[in-house]
Formats: sequence, structure tokens, C-alpha cells
Amino acid sequence: MTFPSPHLSRRHLLAASAAVLVAFSAASCTPQPESPTPVPTPGGHRPSPSDPWRPSAHLTAEKNWLNDPNGLIYHDGTYHAFYQYNPRGNSWGNMSWGHSTSKDLINWEQQPVAMEASPEEEIFSGCIVMDKNNASGLGSAENPPMVALYTSAYGKNGALPQGAQAQSVAFSLDSGTTWQKYQGNPVLNLAPANNNFRDPKITWYEPGRYWVMTTVVADAQVVKMFKSTDLLRWDYLSDFSGVGAQGGLWEVPELLQMKVEGSTAKKWIMLLSINPGGIAGGSGMQYFVGEFDGTRFAPENAAAPDAPLNESQWLDHGADYYAANSISGAPGDRPVLLGWMGNWDYAQHAPTTPWRGSMAIPRELTLVRGEKRLELRSGIAGAVRESYGRAAGDVKGKNLTVSSSAQDLGQDFSGRTQLIELDMDLTSAREAGVVLRQSSGSGPGLRISYTRDTHTVKVDRSLAGTNNFSEKFSPFHQVTLPSSGNDNTVRLHILLDSSSVEVFVQDGTAVISDTFFPDWDATGSSVFSMDGDTEFQVRSQTL
Repeated sequence: MTFPSPHLSRRHLLAASAAVLVAFSAASCTPQPESPTPVPTPGGHRPSPSDPWRPSAHLTAEKNWLNDPNGLIYHDGTYHAFYQYNPRGNSWGNMSWGHSTSKDLINWEQQPVAMEASPEEEIFSGCIVMDKNNASGLGSAENPPMVALYTSAYGKNGALPQGAQAQSVAFSLDSGTTWQKYQGNPVLNLAPANNNFRDPKITWYEPGRYWVMTTVVADAQVVKMFKSTDLLRWDYLSDFSGVGAQGGLWEVPELLQMKVEGSTAKKWIMLLSINPGGIAGGSGMQYFVGEFDGTRFAPENAAAPDAPLNESQWLDHGADYYAANSISGAPGDRPVLLGWMGNWDYAQHAPTTPWRGSMAIPRELTLVRGEKRLELRSGIAGAVRESYGRAAGDVKGKNLTVSSSAQDLGQDFSGRTQLIELDMDLTSAREAGVVLRQSSGSGPGLRISYTRDTHTVKVDRSLAGTNNFSEKFSPFHQVTLPSSGNDNTVRLHILLDSSSVEVFVQDGTAVISDTFFPDWDATGSSVFSMDGDTEFQVRSQTL
């Protein structure tokens, strides 16, 4: 099958051949029918020899396809993660909203499908806010509604022409268990109708006392902003475009305000996914720092559209971090993000079954003054760290000096899921690092290294297991660190799971997130030092 434009959404192209699941119609306000008993995952579903790559520490579905997180909200002590989900199969299609809940961002319980696709409408990405004052009128003062804004992707006999995308509303009066669609959908549409107008995310703008929605016209690389006081009627504010990486579709924008660490100043951040055209190839996430006056977002020190990719600001330098957005109402004063651990270059061919796709670990963002401009730092979310502290195993540690060789770390560092803290001092070595998920102490595995002269951290998955499922499954990813005055030392926090690794470099200055698919029996670990001596401090906590 051929398509008229190479810039059409991947989701739209795939939808042309995907079957869809019949659910309630767009005009209905009937609650969803009852679904099967909720399923806990991970926890009840652990990796095994027959399912070796199922995550232990990351959200995934019991079965079937999962991608972008949607509708992230914390309410009455529970985290809700909704996400793009195919209830019918293990590949993209029948786009619906799956739903999982958690008390601690680690142990997730899969709930019934929240909103299912129909022949008339698929349920693309969106967000959820708590309408505490019942401004929408969809609930009551005593029982205010959860309100979801989502993209309607219209099929045959839909409210708009087939292929068109517009923004719609659904609401829940029982804490997200069941959902009703608003009778006046869609609530926001472009004229003429557009096939790539999607991904609403909402931010409260206190000075104006209104909600601000960010959306995209994906193939035009434009973020469109609107405002509303009731979540139902939206007025146009402005467009944001013309800066940063432009090599693919812009998707899943979010505008949020953050304080600058160590000062009283605040800035606005625009998060934005791009596919293809990311820093590691394929999908990626860039961001912009600037000012927002209630109408326009003005970026500061942003890269020009024709600048090299490394001049843009990237949230992650690995291949597998996309569509991250913040959890509405999350405790604390820093944004907590959940992102999809996938890359459209090869995600549909990942060799997992009966599930495919997982989320990255929830991350907490801070905004700091960098060498030339303000920069985001990423760390494992505080709620996750607290959960690890309560539930994980004892911390094992080892201090050693390695001279131009490799050294097996032994049984204490052989877990398939570990949180590792690695400090390296390359006293005379050129390069040093750690190899994880080895078949033996000297065999190949996932290689994480630091090269002193170039200040480069690299994650090499080329020999870390199954990789023949896609020619676009890139072998390695790296980031160059700014010179610190002591370039001999580096600190890495490494979250290793059954089929993924997230490497937080120098306390979150950079992150590299990658999936990989190791052999079940490959559980060894070693450290290495090349062309000289390295002092290692290694600590590991089995999860």
C-alpha cells in the first residue's frame, strides 16, 4: 500500500490497515461496560524463562501493545496511568486508553480498558485534570469530575471526515473507573479539518485564572495553544514553531512552570517529542526554556532549526524515551514525568510476547543554571526511591582498583533487575566501565563506558542479546559531558531491568535510556579499565 505523503503520522498510516474494536459511539454518555478483573503488573507477572524480557520495575500491560502515556494523574492517594493501548493485539492498532493504577509508582495494577476504539473513532493521546470547582458542569460541587481531553481520530461515519483529528472531552465521576464522552464532541477542531492535529495537554495558568492547552499540528512542526475557563470552550492563543530539531513529526507537547534551583526565579518549559529526528536516531524528546505571558511562549537560547542536533536540548540521549508528560497533581514541587520506553524505528518489531511496550521509570525534573543556558536535570522520582528503600533487598558494595583488565563482580551483582551506583576514578586509564547481563565474567553483554579524553558516556547494546529483529535497532548511544575540571571521575546511577537500562549520568546531567533483549541465563557483571588504572566504588540493590 502506498500513501500520498511521507510526513503523515505513523499512527494515521497504520490506522489505515488496522481493525478497530466496537465501543460506545461518540455521542453516547453511557458508561463503559464492565470488564475483567484488574490484573497486577509488574508483581503478579514476573520475568521467567518463557517470558524473559518482561519488566520487573517498569509499567507494562499483561498482554498486547502499549505506547504513549496519557491522562497521568494523582488523586486520593492513587497514581493513574492511562496509555495508548491495543485491546486486540500485540501491534499498533485499535487505539484505546488502557489504564493502570499504583500507590507507589512501582507496583501497578492493570484496570479495565478505560475508553475503547470504535469504527467511528479511535482514542489517541491526551491528558486528565481534576475539575475541582466543577467549572465544566460535568459533575457537581459534591462530586467534581475528572476531565479528559483526548484526540479523536475519526474513521468511517465519524463526526468529522475520515482521517481527521480533533480534540474531545470525556469525564469520570467515579475516580477514573468509568468514563462518559461529552455530547458536544469534538470541543476543538481546525478549519479546514486536519489529519495531524492532536495530543492535548493542559496546564493551569494562575495569573489569568484559565487553563492553557498545548496541541500540535504534527507534520507542520507547530505547537498550537488555546485557553479555556471551563475545559469545554477553547479560544486560540498563539503558535510556537521555528526553533529546535525539525526532522520529523512534533508530538505530545507540554507547557509547565518550574523554579530555577538555588534562586527564586521561575521559568516555563516546553517539552516536545519528535519522530524521527531524535538525537539518538528515530524518536526523541527535546525541550525549550523560556517565558510565557499567558498568550505566547518565547524560548531563550534555543537552537536554530538548521543547527546540529547536539545544539538542541534533549531530555534523554538514548533511543528509547518518548512522549513523556507530567503527572497532574503529583505530590511535591517538581514535575514527575512518565514516558514510553520505545522508539518508532523498531518498536513494532520488538521480540516480546504476549506484551509489547513498557514505560520508563518515573522521573523528577529540576531546572538548573548550566554553563551557557538553563538546563533540565532528571532523576528517579522521589516516590520511586522511597518505594525501593522500603521494599528492595540489601545494598551490596565493593571497592576495587582495576589495572588494564576486567574483573568479575561476583554473585552480589548478578540480578536481572538492579539499581546500581557506580563511581569511577580513571587515575591513569583511558576508558573504564561496567558490563551487565554477561553470560560469563569475560563474555559480551551490555557495555556502559566512560572515555576520559572525550568526556563521553556510552551505552553499547550491540552484543547484549537478541538484536536481529530490525536493522534500525541502533547498536550504541552516547553523550558528551561538559568539562568539570576533574574529568577523571564520573558517577553513574544505573537502573537495570529485564530488557532495559536507564543510565543517569553525573546526578542527572544527562540520561541514556535503551531497551535490549539479553539471554535469560546471562546474569553476570564485571568492571573494566583500559590502558591504565581505575578505582571503582560499586553499590547494587536488587529490585
